Amino acid sequence: MATNTLPLKNIKVVELSHMVMGPATGVILADLGAEVIKVEPLKGDNTRRLKGSGSGYFTMYNRNKRSLCLDLKSERGREVVLELIAQADIVIENFRPGALQALGLDYETLSKAHPRLIYCSLKGFLSGPYEHRTALDEVAQMMGGLAYMTGLPDRPMRAGSSVIDISGAMFGVIGILAALEERHHSGLGKQVTSALFETTAFMVGQHMAQCAITGEAPPPMSVRRSAWGVYDTFETADNDKIFVAVVSDTQWRLLCKTFMLEEFANDTSLDANSGRFEQRDRIIPALSEVFRHLSTQELTDKLDSTGLPYAPINRPQDLFDDPQLNANGLLELTLPGGTRAKVPALPIEIGGHKFGLRSDPPREADHTRDTLRNAGFTDTAIDELVAAGVLRDED
Repeated sequence: MATNTLPLKNIKVVELSHMVMGPATGVILADLGAEVIKVEPLKGDNTRRLKGSGSGYFTMYNRNKRSLCLDLKSERGREVVLELIAQADIVIENFRPGALQALGLDYETLSKAHPRLIYCSLKGFLSGPYEHRTALDEVAQMMGGLAYMTGLPDRPMRAGSSVIDISGAMFGVIGILAALEERHHSGLGKQVTSALFETTAFMVGQHMAQCAITGEAPPPMSVRRSAWGVYDTFETADNDKIFVAVVSDTQWRLLCKTFMLEEFANDTSLDANSGRFEQRDRIIPALSEVFRHLSTQELTDKLDSTGLPYAPINRPQDLFDDPQLNANGLLELTLPGGTRAKVPALPIEIGGHKFGLRSDPPREADHTRDTLRNAGFTDTAIDELVAAGVLRDED
């Protein structure tokens, strides 16, 4: 991608983070063109070595970044990081509360020397009684009501993705961009904090509002009664499942016409959604009977031609072959060892441009010398840091 299409191409970021929330914040900025220096421990970010459901974290959230591995707890290691921060616009961190303060790398300390610095902290909780606590995505989902809304009434269940980490990262980026805009006018940076618990509360806010309006506790989505007459999953003749929704009276008429539902089309009690809502027990079995006699292709062709909302019930692995994503929505990475992997691109277009891959997820210390040379370090100084065990050289 041409650099003139990268809106953050002149922004420098020092990322002190691991797992999902911090790296996701960094990768959004990196995809938008910022130079993101990922500072890792000497042995590399532990996230690189996660197994099971965590095995995709590093690959997904660390493309388009530069890796530097050093001993942040040593005085000389901190001196290197401080020099990088002196030349940066933004610092991202998701350490436990107080950890960076003990190293003199907190916002209050850094902002005295660098008043233009924007410092993004990604935490479990915003300021308040819980701010000292450590939280994880799943902790926040349980505590914030999302797991209750996702699961069965007696079995809370986390969402099937790190949605709070990722959403919290998005709010972090929103705060960073707002602080950048303010800096254009004031000349001063700010501390931005985004947190898991408050992100979860924001996401279930619609259910809190529902409770306030109706006076009734909202049931989990798994057993909710939909607001729409048709808003369900149906089986096809191929035993596939397809979700179909009718959310307007115009769509209802299209559905009746397309599938020749004359009985429903001529019934004026079904003209409005309120009537269809009350007669779901009549409508859904009838639609199920019609749809189960159509092949998946026949049903999707008909639904597509009418413009009705529908969706196949896909698994994550099905998305590798999705035509929409394969039209510039997937990035093909090369991992250490030569393995190729497809991951989703940033889901944004600006001026018709999508944001692609400029560099693969880095190996540990992949950009050590280049990064430090650009920051003004001589080769001799770099060699001394490596010899002292403060800095890891490129492999």
